[in-house]
Amino acid sequence: MKEKVFSWIDNALPLAVELETELTKRPAVSPDSGGEGELEKCAFLETWLKAQGITQLERYDAPDERAQGGVRPNLIAVIPGETPHCLWIISHLDVVPPGEISLWKTDPWTAVEADGSPSGRRLIGRGVEDNQQGLTSSVLAALALVKLGLQPRRTVKLLFAADEETGSKFGIGWLLENHGDLFQKDDMALIPDSGDPKGESIEIAEKNLIWARFITKGAQTHGSRPDMGINAFLAGADLALQLHCELSEKFNERDSLFEPDYSTFQPTKQESNVPNINTIPGEDVFYMDMRVLPCYSIQAVLAEIDRIREEIAARHRVTVDYSIIQSSESPATPAQSPLIQSLSAAIGEVYGIPTRPIGIGGGTVAAYLRRAGIDCAVWARLCDCAHQPNEYVLLENILGDAKVMALLMN
Repeated sequence: MKEKVFSWIDNALPLAVELETELTKRPAVSPDSGGEGELEKCAFLETWLKAQGITQLERYDAPDERAQGGVRPNLIAVIPGETPHCLWIISHLDVVPPGEISLWKTDPWTAVEADGSPSGRRLIGRGVEDNQQGLTSSVLAALALVKLGLQPRRTVKLLFAADEETGSKFGIGWLLENHGDLFQKDDMALIPDSGDPKGESIEIAEKNLIWARFITKGAQTHGSRPDMGINAFLAGADLALQLHCELSEKFNERDSLFEPDYSTFQPTKQESNVPNINTIPGEDVFYMDMRVLPCYSIQAVLAEIDRIREEIAARHRVTVDYSIIQSSESPATPAQSPLIQSLSAAIGEVYGIPTRPIGIGGGTVAAYLRRAGIDCAVWARLCDCAHQPNEYVLLENILGDAKVMALLMN
């Protein structure tokens, strides 16, 4: 049976190129990034899957008046198995904008095939790797079963989610909040949205995430008379430095599962305050990106932030407020869980390499599912060129990952 499935996948390369090409033609950029959302791309995929023989399809549209059609679509394709217990393979429909167009050698919305010797044939275009590689591989694996008349052991559900690139508010987050009965505790999920060029890293844990916006308010005055005002920028700079230094010192454990193996507290974006040099600003706004090892709770970090901001407020005679833009924490998937063991065996069989569990600082949809008690693995064999100009995917990775997924299905 395995040989038949693998042979079908190898012969399906033109189908993979066709699907990648058609998906790339349909930009699915979030309204948060200046786009219209995923509707056109999702509608095409739904029609294409039906034509190929995957007919059990369910649409779950999250309302978003900013998007085309007023919705952010989430599409689920179901391949009934011998048992109702589900193996989910979750990819996302949305992509990031192309960025600086002059850095692209080709049109980012046209998938162009190129010879990537010595690494192999490749397709170039926005989204071809992130996350259309995982999407296409999951479709090929499912189609192999459908076309060959094979029933998987577990029921297979392919979820093509919205809004992963900007926080999953209209994707997996919305589904869990509004249709949580779709997922059961004994389900398993593979998210092909992170990996390495060899395919040896299986992500089983993520750092806790906190994105925060800080506002310091003082009193605006002329640059020559700081005695008549309160410099909100100076207070904000002090606050950013103290948060970085004191949080790093307080939450200083190390965990070799992650790279880097420590918690990070980084000031990032800063909003414009005054337009001219000779005015001392009365208000200053900056943001921090904090990635915290799972051994520390978000509440513990927030309590320390409160302490530091009170000290800064008293020192500079300012008010300091902050708001949480995004936060998440989740347990790890045990490295010895059946999902991780089965995935590791499948990777070894297809690619002939040992695997290793890792944790990441970035966030994926796995965090949402792990909080719901579902074991998740984030894995793919990736060139790691996501979000870059001239993003590309190796065709051999699409086929190889599809074989790994097919083994998991059986």
